[in-house]
Amino acid sequence: MKLFLMLGSISGFLSVALGAFGAHALKEKLDEYSLGIFHTGVTYQTTHALALIAVAFLIKWYPDSSGLTWAGWCFAIGTLIFSGSLYALAASGVKVLGAITPIGGLLFLVGWALLAIHAWKAVS
Repeated sequence: MKLFLMLGSISGFLSVALGAFGAHALKEKLDEYSLGIFHTGVTYQTTHALALIAVAFLIKWYPDSSGLTWAGWCFAIGTLIFSGSLYALAASGVKVLGAITPIGGLLFLVGWALLAIHAWKAVS
């Protein structure tokens, strides 16, 4: 629980800092397309920071659920890959970085599916 709460909190902090950085410092340095890519990274990072915090609290109530733990890792690693590759793409313009972004997206999908499976089992 503590690990995912910390990861979610740090990720949330960073998403706010990066969002402000993108809106102010990068506004004059990046074109509109690259700023859009950067903003997408921030949006997904913020969303999954909250998902990590939710997983942390769910683990407190369901400590024996390995599915919740796996969901948390999918959200954490997915954020690194998805948002990280978008930040790098926006900053560098190296298009090949966009090729790894879907791996992070797939991890997000797996994390959400695991959360849904846990909810199904917990209610049953």
